[in-house]
Amino acid sequence: MLEKNIGEVIAEAREKKGLSQRQLAKLAKINNSELSKIESGIRKDPSPKILRKISNIIDVNYSDLMYMIGLGLEVTQLNYFVKSHYASLNLEQLDTAEINVLGSIENSESIVSTCKKELEKDDLPEEQKELLIHTIEDHTYQINSSKEIIKLIQSLKVKGRNKNAKK
Repeated sequence: MLEKNIGEVIAEAREKKGLSQRQLAKLAKINNSELSKIESGIRKDPSPKILRKISNIIDVNYSDLMYMIGLGLEVTQLNYFVKSHYASLNLEQLDTAEINVLGSIENSESIVSTCKKELEKDDLPEEQKELLIHTIEDHTYQINSSKEIIKLIQSLKVKGRNKNAKK
């Protein structure tokens, strides 16, 4: 069976939410004809800004939509290429990768924390609030993906040590 294209994913999620195209377009503050083109497959690479607006309403992960149009890395279910990359590393390289990914998690968690504190301010313009929320969503996704990578790295390190112990 063929994978669904981005338009099919959006249409299916929209229908699941019980929304018409017009309703979703209105809620996302986008042109109805643009949404129609996306869902029908005429527009195969919608703008990231439009995908962000749509994803929030239909509860589809923004990063997954970006991946579908070739602008992101899908690691929620670690893809074959990510797994292959880490599987090709030796133990020393895995140690270095683990340190780097843990640093990335720590950095992203710090950014999320800072953004959440900023969101608590009462005098923020709506545009800044929206940007902070998007930053929190993006970094939270990155944290979760990085945690999956850490699990993979640790598993590969155990396998590597066991393999070395048998020699």
